Amino acid sequence: MTSEGLRERKKRETRLALSHATIRLALERGWDNVSVEDVAAAANVSERTFRNYFTSKAEAVVATHVERGQRIAEVLRERPADEPLWDALVAAVVAQFEPAESGPRDDGYATALQGLLAQPAIQHEVFRAHAQAQDELTAAIAGRTGTAAEELYPQVLAAVVAAGLGTAMAHWTRQPDRSLVAVLHEVFDQLRAGSPDPR
Repeated sequence: MTSEGLRERKKRETRLALSHATIRLALERGWDNVSVEDVAAAANVSERTFRNYFTSKAEAVVATHVERGQRIAEVLRERPADEPLWDALVAAVVAQFEPAESGPRDDGYATALQGLLAQPAIQHEVFRAHAQAQDELTAAIAGRTGTAAEELYPQVLAAVVAAGLGTAMAHWTRQPDRSLVAVLHEVFDQLRAGSPDPR
């Protein structure tokens, strides 16, 4: 790996460490009881370093989603060129939740996380993160299919995948005893089948 690649990896690792620290402290203490200084200390960096990466705690919270969106697009680009597009898309998404986040999770955690993401201060950043992740995926789909990111096909497909992922995550937070990976496969199997009449 080049020195530039190593620097970029370290930056991503620092971003994620700050994001995870922000989420953990917010869940432990409550959103209004956590300062940027607290997060920086928990991540063992300076407050200035935090400010170099994020403009706010809310932006730090959703950084994990931004990173996940980037990884999905990266994995899609790396999948075999002759693999069917839908198989490649599902594999790219599911890979982000295996194995660490694939198992059952404590109901209290899921409920608390859902409440945190519903904070008014975070909602705008969540919306921006979704849009950024969808743009990344659109570009990756366009590259794989020989289309342009401005065309409808990659945009529609990226929107469908994003909606499927969001639906799976929302379902999982309501039923955290289920495997998230299993829920993802169920959602994407339905999308692949064209959402036939369940009757």
